[in-house]
Amino acid sequence: MASETAVAEARVSALPSIAAALANLPHWVILLVAAVAVRAIAFGNPVVHVDEELYFVTAQRMLDGALPYVDIWDRKPIGLFLIYLPAAAFGVPLGIWVYQLMALASVVLTALMIIRLAERTGWREGGLAAALLYLFMLGFGDGQSGQAPVFYNLITASAMLLAVPCAASAACSILRRGRAVAAMALIGLALQVKYSVLFEGIFLGMWLLWREHRLGQSPVRIARLGIELVVVAILPTLLAWGVYVWLGHGDAWFYANFGSILDRKSDPADELIRAFLKIALMLAPLLIVSGLSRRVPVQDESERPIRALMFGWLIAAVFGLIVFGTWFNHYALPVMLPACLCCAGYLGRNPVGRRIVAPALLIVAALGGELTVLSARWHRGDAREVETLVEAIGHGPGCLYVYSSNSSLYSQTGRCTVTPWIYPSHLSRERENGAVGVDQLAEIGRIFTKRPEVVVMRRVYRGERLEARDFTLARLRDGGYRLRGSYPLGDTMVEVYAAPGSAAGLVPARRAASSPS
Repeated sequence: MASETAVAEARVSALPSIAAALANLPHWVILLVAAVAVRAIAFGNPVVHVDEELYFVTAQRMLDGALPYVDIWDRKPIGLFLIYLPAAAFGVPLGIWVYQLMALASVVLTALMIIRLAERTGWREGGLAAALLYLFMLGFGDGQSGQAPVFYNLITASAMLLAVPCAASAACSILRRGRAVAAMALIGLALQVKYSVLFEGIFLGMWLLWREHRLGQSPVRIARLGIELVVVAILPTLLAWGVYVWLGHGDAWFYANFGSILDRKSDPADELIRAFLKIALMLAPLLIVSGLSRRVPVQDESERPIRALMFGWLIAAVFGLIVFGTWFNHYALPVMLPACLCCAGYLGRNPVGRRIVAPALLIVAALGGELTVLSARWHRGDAREVETLVEAIGHGPGCLYVYSSNSSLYSQTGRCTVTPWIYPSHLSRERENGAVGVDQLAEIGRIFTKRPEVVVMRRVYRGERLEARDFTLARLRDGGYRLRGSYPLGDTMVEVYAAPGSAAGLVPARRAASSPS
């Protein structure tokens, strides 16, 4: 009995030493371990999200000489595809791991930025909790792998850190100007990753000019600085456009980057409401705790303008989310960055926030985010299912057309494409009708004149243009294509059709082959 008591006492006494050891670990070690723990489930999965599948395929085609917006079409800025180029050079499956490790590095660096910004804002005590909260919340917004905001959030956070006032810059207008120009240059780079940074950039520029006014600068100097900030912010976009104009494809670049966004139709009202409520529920805890942080008193008057910058950033990010209107889960990711940062005040400086809210919020975020990622894998599939589907499609030499399913099948099979519109939704989704620079049915018809060796289509999905599906099935019948099998990918079945005499279908079909109907 005495020995058991001694063991128990030894265990209790060891707890403080363990806690002290953890507290003494560098922040980057804690954040890296946490990030790996919550993101590991997605490592190596080629179908984490349809968006990053397209980014990877586009980067691969660029390495083969394809020109985005001309030879391969999407409306994302060129910078996003450039980020994926190093990973694409490794091919599959290694390239999947490479871009996911790049994303891992990006989120850890962003979390470190949160700690640094929290320190500058007077929220040092809650910096680590806010950084961990950011890592855990990403899973709710499909940020467990290589979504665009995972990368450009780091650029935006770096811009905000440059903009934070310091004693030296307050006394030196040249230093302030240099930091302001550098911050807006970073915003310009972020815009070439995703244009949704626009509202955060506008706010930052206005805040920088407001600060000059507060410091007593003349209207002329403020106006001159304003022009400089606008120029450096739009310069990367102008350079991208200029390159395409020089190549003779300026119109194609402009329509893909801007015109197509305006032409895209809205989803049905019930879908929009459901999507908005889902995002609102996701962000509500962060926004509530951020609001509580506003009540945390400042320790020094120099913190007031910095807090105004942080809360203004959050408001701008929320405004941008609302304005864009199509509320997919990953549209919440840019809001999560300033929201988690603004939670730092209450989580670190308020006794209730520090002792009760912080651990509860971190536990819920970690478990809920991981369950969301698991659910996504169940719905979308995994590497094993993709491998079976790829074996059924075969590796060539004929071309592949993915009418509906996953664009990553082009990378996985190595087959050639028959259209620049390789993102399946662009030619099969109702809201994309009239917004991709080509008539959907006409392009599908042109695809079948090229006689693709294999055609892949999933079961009917919400938002699909049924006229496009019927048109495709008719082309399959007319062309003599045979259904070689149906294969599970997540919670749906993917059908593989092969042209007459094709060698595709190396894997036994899950149901008997028949003519398309």
